[in-house]
Amino acid sequence: MGKLHARIDDRLRRFIEEQPVFFTATAPLAGDGHVNLSPKGRSGTLVVIDDQTLAYLDFGGSGAETIAHVRENGRITLMWCAFSGPPNIVRIHGEGEAVFRDDPRWGGLVALFGEADGPAARAVIVVRARRITDVCGYAVPFMEYQGERTLHAEYFGRKTDDEFAAYCEKKDHIGTSVDGLPALPLPLPPRTV
Repeated sequence: MGKLHARIDDRLRRFIEEQPVFFTATAPLAGDGHVNLSPKGRSGTLVVIDDQTLAYLDFGGSGAETIAHVRENGRITLMWCAFSGPPNIVRIHGEGEAVFRDDPRWGGLVALFGEADGPAARAVIVVRARRITDVCGYAVPFMEYQGERTLHAEYFGRKTDDEFAAYCEKKDHIGTSVDGLPALPLPLPPRTV
């Protein structure tokens, strides 16, 4: 059954780091705004910084709803579920912050991800936990992990930073969200590292 945790202890940290995919959920303050739910999963793109803080790399290639929502109100939920091994679901409800490429903290945060950083990194989403829970996960099916998809990294790996910035400026819902909220600062700041 479910349990509330005061911190991300070693057991939760291991579980989080072992999962090949996690999900982020955010929403604007407006009652008629669009709720956003996104899968994340490139290996090494999420780190547990301490027992209350996590961060993940936000890459180009889709909209910027998560960025817009955390800029507006900070609310974010991260979720991991076990598709193999013992059943478990972990949720961290927290306060999110988008750290952009021109922020003085960018270099130190990106260094936490080692080789997982890539040319399409446009923000680091830092999440400070307010509520940490895990529940049984008995209804989550077993699924077999076959490996990483490389298409995203390969596609953006062929672009220079200037080409990536131009790509971001041409895409819909990058500078503003579906609901018109400020999202990714454009023009995209150059990488500081």
